[in-house]
Amino acid sequence: MGSKIKKSDALAYHQFPKPGKIQVVPTKKHSSQRDLSLAYSPGVAEPCLEIEKDELQVYNYTSKGNLVAVISNGTAVLGLGDIGPLASKPVMEGKALLFKIFADIDVFDIEVDAKDVDKFVETVKAIAPTFGGINLEDIKAPEAFEIEKRLKEDLDIPVMHDDQHGTAIISAAALKNALEIAGKKASEVNVLINGAGAAAISCTLLYKKLGILAENIVMCDSKGVLRTDRTDLNEQKREFATDKDLYSLEDAIKNADVFIGLSIGNIVSPEMLLSMADNPIVFALANPDPEISYEVAVATRDDIIMATGRSDHPNQVNNVLGFPFIFRGALDVRATKINEEMKMAAVHALADLTKESVPEQVNITYHKKNITFGKDYIIPKPFDMRLISEIPPAVAKAAMESGVAQQPIKDWDAYREDLIERLGTGNKLMRLITNRAKSEPKTVIFAEADQLSVLKAAQIIYDEGIGIPILLGDQSAIESLMKEIQFEADITIIDPKSKAEEKRRNTFAEIYWKKNQRKGMTLLEAQKWMRERNYFAAMMVNENQADALVTGYTRSYPTVAKPMIELIGKIKGIRKIAATNLMLTEKGPLFLSDTAMNINPNAKELSEIARMTHKTMKMFGLVPNLAMVSFSNFGSSKSESAKKMSEAVSYLHKYFPKINIDGELQADFALNGEMRKEKFPFSKLNGKKVNGLIYPNLESANISYKLLKEIHSADSIGPIIMGLQKPVHLIQLGASVDEIVNIVCIAVVDAQSRIK
Repeated sequence: MGSKIKKSDALAYHQFPKPGKIQVVPTKKHSSQRDLSLAYSPGVAEPCLEIEKDELQVYNYTSKGNLVAVISNGTAVLGLGDIGPLASKPVMEGKALLFKIFADIDVFDIEVDAKDVDKFVETVKAIAPTFGGINLEDIKAPEAFEIEKRLKEDLDIPVMHDDQHGTAIISAAALKNALEIAGKKASEVNVLINGAGAAAISCTLLYKKLGILAENIVMCDSKGVLRTDRTDLNEQKREFATDKDLYSLEDAIKNADVFIGLSIGNIVSPEMLLSMADNPIVFALANPDPEISYEVAVATRDDIIMATGRSDHPNQVNNVLGFPFIFRGALDVRATKINEEMKMAAVHALADLTKESVPEQVNITYHKKNITFGKDYIIPKPFDMRLISEIPPAVAKAAMESGVAQQPIKDWDAYREDLIERLGTGNKLMRLITNRAKSEPKTVIFAEADQLSVLKAAQIIYDEGIGIPILLGDQSAIESLMKEIQFEADITIIDPKSKAEEKRRNTFAEIYWKKNQRKGMTLLEAQKWMRERNYFAAMMVNENQADALVTGYTRSYPTVAKPMIELIGKIKGIRKIAATNLMLTEKGPLFLSDTAMNINPNAKELSEIARMTHKTMKMFGLVPNLAMVSFSNFGSSKSESAKKMSEAVSYLHKYFPKINIDGELQADFALNGEMRKEKFPFSKLNGKKVNGLIYPNLESANISYKLLKEIHSADSIGPIIMGLQKPVHLIQLGASVDEIVNIVCIAVVDAQSRIK
């Protein structure tokens, strides 16, 4: 993440495959003449007339409610200075991209050729009816203060200068947590702000709302300490002038508890850092070079709590943690402004989120084993997917409570679901399954708990209350790994080979032997097998000493599946077990069967696979609509492969008429309801959305799910084993922590469903 960007790479990124970073994408159908008549003339007249009668109808008939303007005159662009409006456009497009990918907010970037405050304000006011909110960007101080002040007064939509308030909000959240970790009270600390521009002044004002006292704040600009006897201070700087006997940065930093740098790089020396108070809090936010480098700072003082604006160091104060989510909350209640209450709500929500258990996806993204609240984690990471569901609700509530919301939210659970869905994660079903697992946690054996990823999954299961882990493996190895990832819990650890388990091992061996003694097995062999964890774990589940079992991380799928089938056994009436994969796609959940077990099932076996898939889908609360897929449609081919699919459907229609299934069908007809209805009006699937596909063989099913996973970035949950007497589920060799957690959720829900 900290790698140097080459000029050629940056230019190529912006130029190819098409210039720029954003585009306008239609949200309505536009393929027919009728569509175009509705989109424009004559159909467009109807919403125009409705808006003329009631201007608020614009939010119902246009994109205004989800459209923000990112506006700049290019006078203070990043570290580039006054480069003009045209040269600022790549930055504004970049801001637009961040709004979209982090909060699903559409943006028009607008570069205004106006340095004069009056001209700039009038231009923005003239175009404001187009937008639901305005994000001012990269405008130099002190003009930025005046521009924002006047626009906020004159417009009835949210206006925010992100350079001021974004940094203030994120750094205030980080400061709140840093003070807690350092054991310092906001009302007692001495704070030095180096830099006196728009961001520094906004930050300082917000820090005062955290409890920092005005008399304990010293601010410096490029000429030194802002003192009351200086005659060169503007109105904004005069508010922070001091009469203390301090003149230089070197004077002001002595005994300071907090240093906030919003200035230029490399102006704080190790000696200056050493002069600060114990447990100093240093936010060196100059970019790309901090006021003191992270490496030098942590080498100089081991008691430091440090943040920078860089992604290659801990505690990145990054505005992307704020502006997308603040505007999201403001837009969703049609707020007339972004006020202090909304900003402080974002501060507290960010600070609180930092203290919660970090999702494994975040650990992986940042190449960390286990991110936890502490000196190196005082603010959430930008790619934490929880931001979208935590910050906007806090902002929206504050807008409602402070009286600036025009459309209050009534159902907060539904709102959070909508926020998560905005990111196109497609995992609503998985969240429902997880919540269902949490409602009645079950004991789950982790048969390979001495593997780091497996143990981390167990930690998540335990921390989130999804299940009660039982850890199998070498006890000392497991305890060592637990210590490494700070997994502190009173959890059962079992080593099947240990002396302590001899009695239980022998009991299991005798049960296993009696079951197989007429199949050539000896008691000695049974005792030997019970030293193997998968056999021992399977017997634990068989003997009701655990509710579910998850295994397979270290061995190939067939190697693990064989003993499970042998020991656990099939449900009565099931001839062959099968597997299905739950694919979380942009169009919703889709089950694919059989992806792992039966190489070339016959018609009867296919019908059984379909019945098990139907049952599994119902277990997850879905209404199954199944299609038997092939390369042909309803008998168009007489090949053996197509015929067996047709025969399986006929069998199910006759003996299991309540199962909604049809075929054989080509995949596009199965998934495209309009095509299917037009070509095959007799199909039982017409009017229904197909959410389960039964394949003619393992080869085609396995290829399909892996193609979906790689090409369309669909999340794959599974393979989910169907047909075993007990909730035993196998993970793929080397599965990720998230994949293991998902399978455990499936196993817990499976165990819940078997209680009669």
